[in-house]
Amino acid sequence: MILRSVLKGILGAFALLGFYFLVLSLVSGWNFTISQFNDNWYWVLGLSFGFGIQISIFIYLRALHREQASKKVVAASGATSTIAMLACCSHYLVSVLPIIGISGLAIIISQYQTEIFIVAVISNLLGIAYMSNKLWATIKQF
Repeated sequence: MILRSVLKGILGAFALLGFYFLVLSLVSGWNFTISQFNDNWYWVLGLSFGFGIQISIFIYLRALHREQASKKVVAASGATSTIAMLACCSHYLVSVLPIIGISGLAIIISQYQTEIFIVAVISNLLGIAYMSNKLWATIKQF
């Protein structure tokens, strides 16, 4: 049960990382994606693996309880992690977004990418703390 949870967490982390690479590659090309990853690898990997940790704990808890109690926390921090990773390169969306009229949003997001990363990391840590608290309470019951 623990091994299955860890493997699903690793899969979740790599899925989020894959999503990051896919979106940036489609928007700006592979060379740019690698360049941005090299500049922000610590944020991107931290967010991906923080999300993976939450997935692992969630899968383990669900197996113990067979209930959906903490699904919202995992979803919220996963969404925050994804947005933060994409925000690091949003200033390059300016050339694409005028078509749909939201290029100003891309500029604002790109100016605050570090702050967005920080909020996402805090969200990840809060999610991990919440999930760990649930896990600890469950373990104490046994």
